[in-house]
Amino acid sequence: MFFAIYNLFNIFLNYTTHCNLNGCQTKVPIMQKFLKIAAVILLVIIAAGSVYIRHISRKALPDYNADTQLSEMKGEVTVLRNQQGVPSVYAKNEADLYRAVGYVMAQDRLWQMDLLRRVTTGSLSEIFGKDFINTDLLMRSLRIPEKSSEILRQSDSSVVAALEAFSCGVNQFISNNSGNLPPEFSILGYTPDRWKPEHSVNLTGYMAWDLNMGWSTEVILHKLRQELDEEMFHELIPDLSLQDSYIYPDFTLEGSGILSVAGRSARLQELGVQIFSGSNNWAVSGEKSATGSPLLSNDMHLGLMAPGIWYQMHHVVEDELNVTGVVLPGQPFVVAGHNENIAWGMTNVMLDDVDFYLETVNPEDPHQYRYMEEWRDMEVRSEVIKTGSKDSVIRELLFTHRGPVISDFKGVRDQAISMKWTGNLFSNEVRSVYLLNRAENWDQFRDALTTFNSVSQNVVYADTDGNIGLQTAAGIPLREGSGILIVPGEVDTYDWQGIVPFEELPFVYNPPEGFVLSANNRTVPDDYPYYISHWYDLPYRYDRIREMLTEKEVLSADDFRDMLTDNKSKLAEEMVPGLLDELSKVPQLSPSENEAVSLLKDWDMVYCPSEAAPLIFEQFYIQFIETLLREQMGDDLYREFIASKVLVRNIINRVWTKRESVWLQERFEGGGDPFTKAVHKSFSSAVGQLEEKLGGDLSRWAWGELHTFTVEHPVGSVWIIDLFFNMNRGPFQPGGSFHTVCPYSYDYGNPFVVNHGASQRHIFSAADWDESLVVIPTGTSGIPASRYYCDQTETYTKGGFYPSYFSRRQVEENAKYRMKIIPR
Repeated sequence: MFFAIYNLFNIFLNYTTHCNLNGCQTKVPIMQKFLKIAAVILLVIIAAGSVYIRHISRKALPDYNADTQLSEMKGEVTVLRNQQGVPSVYAKNEADLYRAVGYVMAQDRLWQMDLLRRVTTGSLSEIFGKDFINTDLLMRSLRIPEKSSEILRQSDSSVVAALEAFSCGVNQFISNNSGNLPPEFSILGYTPDRWKPEHSVNLTGYMAWDLNMGWSTEVILHKLRQELDEEMFHELIPDLSLQDSYIYPDFTLEGSGILSVAGRSARLQELGVQIFSGSNNWAVSGEKSATGSPLLSNDMHLGLMAPGIWYQMHHVVEDELNVTGVVLPGQPFVVAGHNENIAWGMTNVMLDDVDFYLETVNPEDPHQYRYMEEWRDMEVRSEVIKTGSKDSVIRELLFTHRGPVISDFKGVRDQAISMKWTGNLFSNEVRSVYLLNRAENWDQFRDALTTFNSVSQNVVYADTDGNIGLQTAAGIPLREGSGILIVPGEVDTYDWQGIVPFEELPFVYNPPEGFVLSANNRTVPDDYPYYISHWYDLPYRYDRIREMLTEKEVLSADDFRDMLTDNKSKLAEEMVPGLLDELSKVPQLSPSENEAVSLLKDWDMVYCPSEAAPLIFEQFYIQFIETLLREQMGDDLYREFIASKVLVRNIINRVWTKRESVWLQERFEGGGDPFTKAVHKSFSSAVGQLEEKLGGDLSRWAWGELHTFTVEHPVGSVWIIDLFFNMNRGPFQPGGSFHTVCPYSYDYGNPFVVNHGASQRHIFSAADWDESLVVIPTGTSGIPASRYYCDQTETYTKGGFYPSYFSRRQVEENAKYRMKIIPR
């Protein structure tokens, strides 16, 4: 680069000499001299800048073979890293283990840990500026640190000791490497604060909030209800009668005597810390496994970003603990994985865990609200939010007895709406994962989950004794009605009366069919006595997984690999025949439309990135959403509505299933079938848009041309930073979509740019844990200059896996790095 710039200057100088042969020779040498001096200075500046950038980008790279000393250690710890840099940490006691875990994790993920800490404490504005004030205010309204403090007060001393040891390890890394911190700290101009145990516990609140379902659905429904007639509005509410694929189809509560119940976040997404999408998990018994013992699979569908949301680790305490899987950066325990006896994995229940209340505010005192025929004082908090090293702003938060007043966060200016969230109820997920890491059987597994209430999950189980199971772990509110609409706040009718007892939550253990599975679909049939949710994902992934589980009598790990990377779409199977039928009713299609129809007729419904048919269908799906909703909602409400994917998918499913809708009747008045007219308009628009983007030669169209996946770093969104530090990776061209078992999802407002997918893929073999397989979409390191930053991405996008060795012999044989941590 430097030589190229120098050569350009020489060319310019020679050109100047030749152009001044006529009478200007006396000035040229002087000009040449000054220009050469300027060139030298510029080259020095560029060279110095390059050296400085290289220093910033690489100074935090650890030497994985370098031994280190830590204070407060009782014995020696060995850290072995495999070919992907994944650490296995071997210690002789728990305190040393978790102190070493904190140090090792900070080696790879310190800035990400600090980012998540700032999310949960509402202090992003301090490093990113005033654009994040409302995001910080929202996160502070959730009062996550207050709950964390209560969890620590009520936790067992062994859990607290582990968190303290972990924090100690993190802080020793910060102290020992104050001059060699990850590049983000230099770019943003700050240093990390000391890590505390409550910061680890805060991450539970962060996960609970990110996985909540009501925030993106119920307030937009409230806004639309004020603009639409009742018939149009009610069609937007998911029709559960159209969803008959259940995770626990045979679960009942016999003798319960309970009657059935009648039926600023965007900024976090920009940072890559808003993570939820969906998940799959399943397990087969030894009778259905080629190994004769259970196989278990889990892929949690979360936000795809760099650094990745999970950090792979293996924790060993001699004769006490041996557990491997994924941990959340900033928290020391394995969230999903296996130990010597059991394996487990998680999917989101899709619980309706938020209720909203329309409060009556005292016209003479805006800090009072009406409740049970009297005025109550709101709790008023004055929040000081730093927006830099010296600047700050003061904002006010209001709380009723239910929770924060969130109207401003949702753009509701003329009403006071308060929020009740299960994340503010007491739970102890930290205890749960600590005990899951040590559980030896089904009973201990279930006991661990009794406090897993705020991060509502369906947790799959398999053990070395041949058992399989699935357990709902969720804080299901005991409430009046369904909770899907904003309710009056003046009375106590809609206040929660606790949560469903754990003993009455759905579960299944060793079912006769020999398998269990879940995929964010409907939990139980109508006879379950408690309301869980309306916000389930439609069962396309569930139905496809079940189809593959029943295609063979016996399944192998290779079959599980094929299932995890399967791109066949049940949504397309459901909709394409009807689409072709409706288009056959159209008197005349354009040549391009006819060619597109031919491609759809020959399609096998597999989302292959090199084929045109998936692109044609997916573009039609997007256009059908717009044709159905946009004009009558208006642009602003439409944009807010399509941000709630569950609402969009359900209204499309309702209209497509019933072939009629008041939305169509209002939109397509006059002669002809409104449904057929809407289908043709959407299809014609889809083909036209694809022609504009890709040209008129349909043989050159391909799903992967527009359906792209780039692993993006939060700071890498600034192009000049990405240019210098190479923070982003891609684009890649994956197959699949939001409705395939192997998901690569996108926002409807930005098709088809992938931002969600499988955050990890695990296959656990209870017959021999060393035969287990794993892959994540990024890599072990969060430092962009590291070879392990996104070294797994290509393997991930191609459907590949890596061995996940568990035995000490295999870990030793496949170790690439060895580090000793010894007492100082």
